[in-house]
Amino acid sequence: MLGVGQKFPEYKVTATVSNDIKTAFQEIGSDSHPGKWKVLFFWPKDFTFVCPTEIVAFGKLNKDFADRDAVLMGASIDSEFVHLAWRQNHADLKDLPIPMLADVKRELSSALGIIDPGAGVSQRAVYIVDPENVIRFVMVTDLSVGRNSTEVLRVLDALQTDELCPCNWNKGQETIHV
Repeated sequence: MLGVGQKFPEYKVTATVSNDIKTAFQEIGSDSHPGKWKVLFFWPKDFTFVCPTEIVAFGKLNKDFADRDAVLMGASIDSEFVHLAWRQNHADLKDLPIPMLADVKRELSSALGIIDPGAGVSQRAVYIVDPENVIRFVMVTDLSVGRNSTEVLRVLDALQTDELCPCNWNKGQETIHV
């Protein structure tokens, strides 16, 4: 599995960005957001139970991530058409403000090393990638356990200080000065 300090792999996938079939799909790749922080989170499969709770929670924080010059994106191994159907049929996903990347060939998930060996799907992973495409944070949980989106935002805040941040540090608090 790729980790902190390593380059995030190059990729190009189709993403579902809206519910309208005429404008639903957009190509997104590693060069789509130059100079931005990127937060990518992966879920195992669409039309499941834990996944939408996470996607909705991240979506609600999209403006907060954007305020920090970060682009928030979600991904799974499902196709862009499955993403579209899910968005159109799940009440909580209808107004989702973030793209859903379709890693159908499992190329990005494989390059990251997050294909679950038992289930054959992307593990529940999240990456914070700096503007130079260097991985600065990785978290992977069991397929049955959802992540804490506010914790990911807190870590982004800490990384962007470029300071030493103590345990449970939150934006606006003192950093460690040595």
